[in-house]
Amino acid sequence: MPILNDGAMSKTNHTFSLPNLLTYARILAIPFIIILALSGNDALRWVALILFAIAAITDFFDGYLARKWNLVSPIGRMLDPIADKLLVGALLIAFAYDKTFSALDLIPAIIILMREILVSGMREYLGNEKVALPVTMLAKYKTTVQLVALGILFAEPVMGGLALISNIFLWLAAILTMITGWDYWRVTIKYMSGAKK
Repeated sequence: MPILNDGAMSKTNHTFSLPNLLTYARILAIPFIIILALSGNDALRWVALILFAIAAITDFFDGYLARKWNLVSPIGRMLDPIADKLLVGALLIAFAYDKTFSALDLIPAIIILMREILVSGMREYLGNEKVALPVTMLAKYKTTVQLVALGILFAEPVMGGLALISNIFLWLAAILTMITGWDYWRVTIKYMSGAKK
């Protein structure tokens, strides 16, 4: 449900708190992960996979530490989902470029990319209306499945035998992506129609 932004969040400046630093690091790591993944070198692709795994782990710890240490901040709430979308979107494009994806893999990949852009647009609209669109638990599971699928896709060209597993996780991520996207869409349309509660 939308939540009115009533300014109740702590005004303490947590811009450079550890949780936010982890989020910044995840964003800054993305170009290096992509460059290494597209290098054509198996050893460098493994390095990219390790960096990706570390970045994916920070996705859990930045939010967990922010809540545990009461360091939740506006910039952290904004950047955390953006960092996830940047990481996922960049890798989807990279895997399409280097043909890690098959032709059929492009279908769930496009679904995921379109949903992430759509939800970002809805968040921007509701943000202008002073309304927050909270991340649901299902959306968190969706992100986890996306990251697992991308991790398997990372390893597939250098290990082999992972095609079926990667396809299952990629399609599962696409299905969860559509479900959560529809949930956010219903909330947004309800608000836009005037039913704000």
